[in-house]
Amino acid sequence: MLSQNQGEEAIVPTLSGTENEGVNTTREEEKEQDLSISSLKSFFWHGGSVWDAWFSCASNQVAQVLLTLPYSFSQLGMLSGILLQVFYGIIGSWTAYLISVLYVEYRTRKEKENVSFKNHVIQWFEVLDGLLGPYWKALGLAFNCTFLLFGSVIQLIACASNIYYINDKLDKRTWTYIFGACCATTVFIPSFHNYRIWSFLGLGMTTYTAWYLAIAAIIHGQAENVTHSAPTKVVLYFTGATNILYTFGGHAVTVEIMHAMWKPQKFKYIYLLATLYVFTLTIPSAVAVYWAFGDALLNHSNAFSLLPKNGFRDAAVILMLIHQFITFGFASTPLYFVWEKVIGMHDTKSICLRALARLPVVIPIWFLAIIFPFFGPINSAVGALLVSFTVYIIPSLAHMLTYRKASARQNAAEKPPFFIPSWTAMYVLNAFIVVWVFVVGFGFGGWASMTNFVRQIDTFGLFAKCYQCKPPVPPHVVVAPPPRAHH
Repeated sequence: MLSQNQGEEAIVPTLSGTENEGVNTTREEEKEQDLSISSLKSFFWHGGSVWDAWFSCASNQVAQVLLTLPYSFSQLGMLSGILLQVFYGIIGSWTAYLISVLYVEYRTRKEKENVSFKNHVIQWFEVLDGLLGPYWKALGLAFNCTFLLFGSVIQLIACASNIYYINDKLDKRTWTYIFGACCATTVFIPSFHNYRIWSFLGLGMTTYTAWYLAIAAIIHGQAENVTHSAPTKVVLYFTGATNILYTFGGHAVTVEIMHAMWKPQKFKYIYLLATLYVFTLTIPSAVAVYWAFGDALLNHSNAFSLLPKNGFRDAAVILMLIHQFITFGFASTPLYFVWEKVIGMHDTKSICLRALARLPVVIPIWFLAIIFPFFGPINSAVGALLVSFTVYIIPSLAHMLTYRKASARQNAAEKPPFFIPSWTAMYVLNAFIVVWVFVVGFGFGGWASMTNFVRQIDTFGLFAKCYQCKPPVPPHVVVAPPPRAHH
């Protein structure tokens, strides 16, 4: 028989073993919980796959411009509208491909020099600087930043224009103040790695809106006495054409999206695949709305303004508002990066400090949206004066100059694609894009869109309180009854 002390000693190992098992089990559970939280956070927050890049490109390419394409069709006519969408979509995909090739070339050269990009986001102007020198860096920086600045401005204008069709108790300028404050919260999103769930949701929202526009227009049918007289004026024709050039020139953030990828070399054809999907949204919706309303769209640059108010339209408006918030983030994030590099805050790991440093970027965007609230015409002006160079001309020229020497072509990180037979063919194609976009996009388009833009300023004035709003309903005049005759 064991003594009491012996019994206690015998029991002690058993108890301690049980405690250890319990501790181990708890630690394992905590580890599993941490892993599940980490994987959930990674799923929603940290994206860098080919699919993430595709969603980012497709979501970023079409936002509020969906609502202005029917307006462009009323300026261009049905046939030109469809053909120019296909033409600029293909050219835009090609120049996005050129940007991706130049990015890979730049990064390959720098990594051979043992340069690390661990805490640094590569941007387009840095690619130009590394491949072609400081003058090209300045050119790329000026055009890219101005385009992204006005791209952000356009999203704010679109937010105010859209919400007005749900709640017209406040004018559009007041809504711009409100949404400016809301969009300022994008300063807290660190980089394009963190847009995974937003890109996915954004594309779902534009898909719903595009098909709502198409189906609602078909159900509505053609308006009474509808006419389709476009094209009638050269100014309007080239204004509409530059809006479509702008539509498929949404890749001022291509380099940042590529840099967020785990394998940027796989980006090459992603933009083309995104564009093909976008065609399924832009062409049916623009065709259907123009078919239904025709020339009435010339005075209604936002397609929502002509469709009947109901739950489906309100849902489309709300989804577009959320998507415009996302697209504001897409357009402003590269500006945040540039500003951080200027003030020496780009390597800072604190999200709150970086957010505080980014706030000055939002103020001029907010201010410009209040000065020029011209939804539709501003797209064409930005397309002609900024997108034409940023997205089409500069990438084509940069590619031609980067590979002008035989040694550069021989040591190129990326050879010509399988469907282009030689470097000469690439030069011919790039030269055609430069000449076409400079003459048609920048030349004729710049003249037409600025003429139209100045006309809007003359009609509505700067700081317009409510651009293309319904005229106020006159108060009912109460007519007093005639005095009764006294007998």
